[in-house]
Amino acid sequence: MLPGVIPRAQRSVRIDAVLARAQPSPPPTTKAGFAALIRSHAFLPHLKQIHALLLTTGLARKNSLLTRILLSLMSSGNMDYARNLFDDMHKPRIFLWNSLLRGYVSNNLPAPAAGLYRLMNNLAVRPDNFTFPFVLKACAQMLDVWLGAAVHSLLVKSGFILDAIVATELMIMYAKFGDPESAECIFRRISGDADLIAWNAIISALAQNGRADRALKLFDEMESAGVAPDAITLVGVISSCAYLGCLDLGRKLHGHIAQEEVLKTNVFVENALLDMYAKCGSMEEASVLFNEMKKPNVISWSTMIGGYAVNGDSRRALALYARMRSEGFKPNYVTHLAVLSACSHAGLVDEGKKHFNSMVDPRIEHYATMVDLLGRSGHLQEAYDFIRSMPIEPDAGVWGALLGACTIHRNIGLGQIAADEVLRIAPETPSYHVLISNIYAAAGRWDEVEQVRQRMRASNVKKIAAYSSAEVDGKVYIFHERSHSHSKDLQEKLDELTALVMGLGYVPMTRVVLHDVEVEEKEAAVRTHSEKLAIAFGLIRTEPSRAPLRIMKNLRVCSDCHSFAKYVSRAVGREIVMRDKNRFHHFRGGECSCKDFW
Repeated sequence: MLPGVIPRAQRSVRIDAVLARAQPSPPPTTKAGFAALIRSHAFLPHLKQIHALLLTTGLARKNSLLTRILLSLMSSGNMDYARNLFDDMHKPRIFLWNSLLRGYVSNNLPAPAAGLYRLMNNLAVRPDNFTFPFVLKACAQMLDVWLGAAVHSLLVKSGFILDAIVATELMIMYAKFGDPESAECIFRRISGDADLIAWNAIISALAQNGRADRALKLFDEMESAGVAPDAITLVGVISSCAYLGCLDLGRKLHGHIAQEEVLKTNVFVENALLDMYAKCGSMEEASVLFNEMKKPNVISWSTMIGGYAVNGDSRRALALYARMRSEGFKPNYVTHLAVLSACSHAGLVDEGKKHFNSMVDPRIEHYATMVDLLGRSGHLQEAYDFIRSMPIEPDAGVWGALLGACTIHRNIGLGQIAADEVLRIAPETPSYHVLISNIYAAAGRWDEVEQVRQRMRASNVKKIAAYSSAEVDGKVYIFHERSHSHSKDLQEKLDELTALVMGLGYVPMTRVVLHDVEVEEKEAAVRTHSEKLAIAFGLIRTEPSRAPLRIMKNLRVCSDCHSFAKYVSRAVGREIVMRDKNRFHHFRGGECSCKDFW
């Protein structure tokens, strides 16, 4: 007998048992009886037995009963059996086609959903306005731009694009394609009758795809249109504040939320606020909110641990993790990543190793963080050996962590190995080209630097433009490297600050200029780095007070600007909170929270 096949005798006994449990409701061999059986049995073996019994009674011709089984199968995730059942049905109605499409996308099976949609077209089955939202979801899940464009074209021709639900899903699809402009364009076409769902979709889409500034502007429009936000809206808007570092606006939103009982106890909103405070460098406010939460979940704990880590308080991060475990919360992969990051930011090698070895099933991100911890701490050979011993294939993130560490410690040999690997895996990523170029430049090997730049030009890989921002009176002001048109006041303030800090011992670190030019040109270049411009602007536009000056840099802060900020914080008696792509730097009285380890 084949494995898994139930003997005939046992099969009849089981079916009888199933039927017996349904008594004394309608007779089991009638349509009503079968409907009752299907309602009361959702497990696959029972549904298969009921299906078999339908075939023996001749009631399998009743599509209504097969539909009930089909829906039960899909709700429990048994899509293979559901599809076999569907294929045996006689001329299934559009409702069943749509139900199967929904089952596929609900179970994250977009490829079969797309295949089913193509079968509909081949069989000339006419889709309706319920069909397209599922098809668009499938396109978004697969990131299938070509199919998405084809469906979009059909929607325009058929007029279904005028349906608000269809248009909303189309908008979400483009957002997931990384095309927020197209998403917003579609939103503008339906904005006359846009409901809360549409507003939430576009705000969330923009927030999740790096267009936080547009998300905040649309939120203003939403309020002006008299549409009241809900928890989903606020999570998107608060996330945008976190992305841009808009602490003042985030605080105002928190104040409004605190007045609404339903919103202030919503754990998703609370977690978004925790994340916002952490990403704006205000762990004191995050801590107050966390301690007031009635039902923090694992995301709340992980956010706080990660927040302490990136803000330079790794010991508190590890202490909070210990408290989390003592209170019975089970860490997830994000928690573990936050703990390893805390160890990496503080160079706690032994603690990091101990935690990593305690993990049951580490993911690739955890391996990358361990490489970062070992490499950043100077254990480059151990980091390389760790990569070679990995049980899973290292990705660009793992090799990139080693490359970054080699850049810090100027290890050309291992850096070349790491560079070869990352450029093989992700040749289109500009940051990896820049890192290996920086290693060569730091060693004065300008020919190799030029070779890297030539490869970048040949591959049309462009370096990410550096910029910094300062938040003043709830507004964010952007400053670009060198290209910024300086006002007279800004230039004078920068001159004043430079003279002030040089009197305290600041010396420009011209080695950060990775071009083969004279020292005077290097000094002029570092003088107009975007971090310095943002600091000078913030000091001009804010009153002298105890409030921190908040700066954000889109890339890693350079060593010279780090030194400059330390001296400025001492010279003017003002805390400067600077967020770069890796972590926060809290400059106070001439010192930094990172203790010069970043």
